[in-house]
Amino acid sequence: MDRLIYTAMTGASHILQQQASVSQNLANTNTPGFRAAIDVFRAVPIQGEGLPTRTFVVDSTAGADFTPGGLQQTGRVLDVGVDGKGWIAVQDSKGNEAYTRNGSFQVLPSGILQTRSGLNVLGDGGPLTLPPDTEVTIAKDGTISTVPSASQKAGVVVVGRIKLTNPPEAQMVRGEDGLFRTRDGNPAEADAKVTVVSGHLESSNVNSVEAMVNMITLARQFDTQMKLLQHADANAKQASTLLNINA
Repeated sequence: MDRLIYTAMTGASHILQQQASVSQNLANTNTPGFRAAIDVFRAVPIQGEGLPTRTFVVDSTAGADFTPGGLQQTGRVLDVGVDGKGWIAVQDSKGNEAYTRNGSFQVLPSGILQTRSGLNVLGDGGPLTLPPDTEVTIAKDGTISTVPSASQKAGVVVVGRIKLTNPPEAQMVRGEDGLFRTRDGNPAEADAKVTVVSGHLESSNVNSVEAMVNMITLARQFDTQMKLLQHADANAKQASTLLNINA
C-alpha cells in the first residue's frame, strides 16, 4: 500500500513544480528572446534495504527550447535581434559573463551600453561605452559605429563590437536570473559567424496555446494522483477493518 501512496504523493508534488514552470513560460510570452523551459517526468528507484521495489517520481528539467523566435521590427537602433543561433554576452550582477537573446539596449548618461534590465553589454574587451552626442549604428557582425549628432555628419568612429557567441546548446544552462551560462562556468569564445539585425527584436519562442494545453493536462494529472491517494486511503481502512474482524 505504501508503494502506491509514495508514488502518487511524489507525482502530485512534482506536477505542482511543473505547473510553476509552465506558468513561468506563459508569463514570458512577450519577453524578447525568452527561451521556454522544458520539464519531463522520470521514475527513480529508491535505494536501501527493503526499498528496491519502490519507485518515486522526479520532475527533471531537461533544459530549454532553443528554437529561435521570430524577428519583429521595432525601428529602434538600439534594438538588436540575433539572426539564427547565437548569444549576446552581458555582465551579470556578480560581474561574470552571461548570455542572453534579449537585445533591447539603452545608453546610460555615462555612456555605458546596457540592456533594459541594467546589465552591461560586453564587447571583445569588456563593457562597451559610447561617446556622448553621437548617433549609433550597429552592423550585422555587432560592430558599433558612431557619428556626431551635429548637422555635419563626418568622422565615423568604430566604438567596438558586441561579443557574440555560439557555444553548443548542450553546454548552456539557465540560471535563476534567467540568463544562460556555460556548464563549466568559463566564458565562451566569440563567434564571427553569429549575426544580428539592428532595429529588430526576437520574440519569445513560447507557444501560448501549447502552454495552456499543458497546464490543463497537468491539472488533470494532479487530480488523478489525488484520487489514487484517496483510493489508497480507502483500501487501507478496509484492510484494517478486515484485520480487526479476523482478530
